[in-house]
Amino acid sequence: MTERTERTSCQPSAGRRWAVLGIVSVALFLISIDGSVLFTALPVLSKDLGATAGQQLWILNAYTVVMSGLLLGAGTLGDKLGHRRMFLFGMAVFGVASLACALAYSPGTLIAARVLLAVGAAPMMPATLALIRLTFTDARQRNTAIAVWSMVSVVGAVVGPVVGGLLLEHFHWGSVFLVNVPLIVAAIALGAAVIPRDEPDRSRPWDAVSSLLATVALAAGVLAVEEAARVPPSWAKVAAGLAIAAVLGAAFVRRQRRLDDPLLPLDVFAIPRFTAGVVAAVVTLVAVSGLGLVVAQRFQLVAGYSPFQAGLLLVVLAVGALPSSLVGGMLLNRIGERAPIVWGFAVGALGASIALLGVDSPGWFVAGLVVTGIGLGAPASVASSAIVTSVPASRAGMASSVEEVSYEFGNVLATAFFGGGILFVYGLAVDLPAGAPAGAATSLNEALRVSSDPRVVSAAVDAYDTAFAVVLAAVALVCLVGASVVSRLLRETAPGGADEPGGER
Repeated sequence: MTERTERTSCQPSAGRRWAVLGIVSVALFLISIDGSVLFTALPVLSKDLGATAGQQLWILNAYTVVMSGLLLGAGTLGDKLGHRRMFLFGMAVFGVASLACALAYSPGTLIAARVLLAVGAAPMMPATLALIRLTFTDARQRNTAIAVWSMVSVVGAVVGPVVGGLLLEHFHWGSVFLVNVPLIVAAIALGAAVIPRDEPDRSRPWDAVSSLLATVALAAGVLAVEEAARVPPSWAKVAAGLAIAAVLGAAFVRRQRRLDDPLLPLDVFAIPRFTAGVVAAVVTLVAVSGLGLVVAQRFQLVAGYSPFQAGLLLVVLAVGALPSSLVGGMLLNRIGERAPIVWGFAVGALGASIALLGVDSPGWFVAGLVVTGIGLGAPASVASSAIVTSVPASRAGMASSVEEVSYEFGNVLATAFFGGGILFVYGLAVDLPAGAPAGAATSLNEALRVSSDPRVVSAAVDAYDTAFAVVLAAVALVCLVGASVVSRLLRETAPGGADEPGGER
């Protein structure tokens, strides 16, 4: 996208600008929900489809892994073909894939449908943010719009389990995907009428090889983490996965350095605001997705909550995140990025610690989740703005892709490390009585499925609660590390200004 395009093609009326924000927010909400809706639906659909523990992780991971790998290429392709076109195309694919997920009849078909869902989401996500960047030319309005965008992303991830739980109370698990279809149809119709046409830079090259390298490297890394979490793991497979990820990742970096117009210009990471935004985005989603994954499953499997009741626990994260996300975006021009991100992560760590100490007291646990949400809301909106506005408008698609990849990579890390980590700690902590079924040693879900012996169930629950506590402590630690890294990166950055070439507020 060129600077000329931004001046001549994206100056709609005020009403139309906010209509565009509404349409892209609906699309983003659906994408975010589909990343977390299975947190509550997974126990039900796993039982129905007969999914193993490994298949369950890939039902969760297929969507985020594939989307993360495709996002960089999709954003650059949007600069080349037009973000409006990519947005509408992605929504059409997303709608078809949602229907395929709803009709899946085996773990394999559901995983394949989730891959197709990612193929649809990948061109949509960077287009949503690029369209906001190109539509809102006033810096203050743009910061507010990006804050709303970030809020929608976080809220979608948080309420996904609630939506899933509510639908599961009354319908088949396929309904968690089927509900997308009418909303997608409406969004396509409105988007075609309201979203202004942009003028793409068709001369810009697009590198499919780089996108493939990123996708396979990420998938190999996730597979290695999942295998390491098995009890006992195959260390040969772990080593092979890590080796493939390292080799292909290095090949990706080398290719970017050699290309005249790379998929990901590595020089942007020399911009402190850009790099700090990436770190903040990854940390935010690691914390939010990690909590969403383990909280929803723990309170269903251990406390006997229904999927809807377990999902409601996560709404309190959004209750805290909503106001802090908006306030962070509105005050960005006055105070800069450093304070809301660093203090936000510190508050998030405090909230996770409160939840850990109050896990057996519903009141304290909910209070901890609210405090965590308050802490993570501001970094979410500020990170998005830092990434997108620290580079020239001609790189809007690339910056949007990096922003999206950061969030999705955080989601992948949370699912892989916390999803795999909770299985790993469970396997180490479980102390089953003699004669217990072998499957009970792999996961709590499996233990409850293969045995009704109170001794087995008690041992499995105790082990799971140990693993749950470790994950909560890890979330707090991740937030503190994120605060430290961002504080160092932005130490020399003046509030309210941007001293990077081409960047803007």
